[in-house]
Amino acid sequence: MPRVDLPGAAHLLLADNVVHLDEAKAVFDTMLEGWGRQQQSRMLSADTIDARLGLVQRFHEFTGTPPWQWKPTDIEDWTSSLLSGDKPCAHSTIRGYQNGIRLFMEYLTDQRYSWGEECHRRFGEHPVQICHEWNTVEHLSEFEARPSVRPLTYEELQAFFDRCDERVAEIRKRKRKGSLAALRDAQMFKTIYAWGLRRNEAVKLDLVDLRANPHAPQWGKYGALHVRYGKAVKGSAPRRRTVLSIPDMDWAIEGLQHYVDEIRPAFDPDLHPALWITERRSRVAVTYLDNRFGEIRDEAGLPPELHLHCLRHSYVTHLIEFGYDERFVQEQVGHSYASTTAIYAGVSGDYKNNVLARALDRVYGKEKS
Repeated sequence: MPRVDLPGAAHLLLADNVVHLDEAKAVFDTMLEGWGRQQQSRMLSADTIDARLGLVQRFHEFTGTPPWQWKPTDIEDWTSSLLSGDKPCAHSTIRGYQNGIRLFMEYLTDQRYSWGEECHRRFGEHPVQICHEWNTVEHLSEFEARPSVRPLTYEELQAFFDRCDERVAEIRKRKRKGSLAALRDAQMFKTIYAWGLRRNEAVKLDLVDLRANPHAPQWGKYGALHVRYGKAVKGSAPRRRTVLSIPDMDWAIEGLQHYVDEIRPAFDPDLHPALWITERRSRVAVTYLDNRFGEIRDEAGLPPELHLHCLRHSYVTHLIEFGYDERFVQEQVGHSYASTTAIYAGVSGDYKNNVLARALDRVYGKEKS
């Protein structure tokens, strides 16, 4: 097959007139560089590319051999190691890792990139696909998270937010620094829940993303949040959506207004556009959100399997229990398919009993009359 000048092609990255001290290492490093360029040309995000390259490097360290010597048994042994230990990887994590290795091997074995030819010329061997249907996890279920991942109950949600507020009072009582950050953190988590946001969507919010809703003028510029950094799909730009404020969460609307008017200016943000600002006049990081949620969750005595994304699950569940139409909920959280929204929902037993009671009354109540 004739060579094609594609981003990531071996003949464009490896020079024939260069002698490497460690040829195998040089070729492997160049493979990673080429795969990175190939993914960049597909407009994949830098985070996705870095994660995939890191995954391949870890697999390389596990096998101790270069890609042109990898065999199907390597992926099987690696999967077994990921499932061992005190904290085995989740089903979805295993599938994601295997898919990452599969994509890398598809790139190496694609003749248009000439890696097979290059490896055979240099080492007398060539890479082959090691991930097959018979030795990897199939994607058979829409929801692959751990069964323990669920929405918070109303009691758990109240306990979590109470603990957020208690931290503010405790810091002030001890006359220590950090009360402003604690106030900000409390409102961040309440905003994530009250508008059903993803972590990255929340930290990327700017002041200009606070929008008015002409149908709810009483809330001023807090009638909606304009999400500009929604979840991207297959190299697309971040998807946008407008999340409407709802009357059931008016307490969070008041809290957000108080934060913008009273708390945020105390951080001396100057002209920084971020809604959530730090003491160093920078944007709050996603990792900070994860860590702080875990601390408050543990202090509140909540189960350790609950994580930050469970607030979004809670939002979907509670909106359905409040009686909002499923299509409205789907639009609010930015799901492409109603089935995804349904997966997030975990309505309570009381809600289901009430629905059943209304159905029984509708059917059998007419017969009695």
